[in-house]
Amino acid sequence: MINGKRIAVVMPAYNAERTLEKTVRGLPDVVDIKILVDDASKDNTALLAEELGVQTFVHDANYGYGRNQQTCYREALAAGADIVVMVHPDYQYTPALVSAMASMVASGVYDLVLGSRILGRGALKGGMPLYKYISNRFLTAFQNLFLGVKLSEYHTGFRAFSRELLQTLPLLENSDDFVFDNQMIAQSVMFGFRIGEISCPTSYFEEASSINFRRSVKYGLGVLTTTVSFVAHKMGIRHRPMFDATGRKVTLRYYSGLCLVNAGRRRAE
Repeated sequence: MINGKRIAVVMPAYNAERTLEKTVRGLPDVVDIKILVDDASKDNTALLAEELGVQTFVHDANYGYGRNQQTCYREALAAGADIVVMVHPDYQYTPALVSAMASMVASGVYDLVLGSRILGRGALKGGMPLYKYISNRFLTAFQNLFLGVKLSEYHTGFRAFSRELLQTLPLLENSDDFVFDNQMIAQSVMFGFRIGEISCPTSYFEEASSINFRRSVKYGLGVLTTTVSFVAHKMGIRHRPMFDATGRKVTLRYYSGLCLVNAGRRRAE
């Protein structure tokens, strides 16, 4: 808890058994709620999470990274979190920065805090492939130009959110794929939320999750489409539900295929 605000860490997981314990053990004491959503992993991610004392939810099928996050945020809000920090359980981002990122939101200065791999020039040192670094810089410059903000990067998976932001953004209108992350930032800009950044080291290693070249291209095209949609909606050229206040929120009950793992049992929700 920071400044009287309950802190939740959510971990969208898929086959994260090898790195999960290291991630959970690295979380700071300020974390009040630990939630993992397992997107139908083929390993023992869910059972290990339960053994580590993490509140664990299991999708009945592999729905995708974006859908996983939707469940993460819905359950964190239902658990009473005031600030939610997304931490990938593959240990690519250090969980030691959770306190700092949550504090930036708890201070009331920011609604969204991004752990930037670009600030401090840590991306290439951490092993980011050169083609990903170059595409990151190009896409970031493109979005800064058309979204009217100035961020060091839009593509980090390490983020802290205020409760108000998660309740406001129409997250159910977003993709189930990796571009969900980028859509969230564009939505935050559209709705006028305050965005801060903090330098974050990153590590690329065998166990760390990383999308391949083909998926990277698909993601890049999704980023460009999101940016064009943002501009078209803002100019009144084409209405997009993801940028409209009436769009579907994660506080709605939107799924049936979810199980709660508790004491070795699965209970359908």
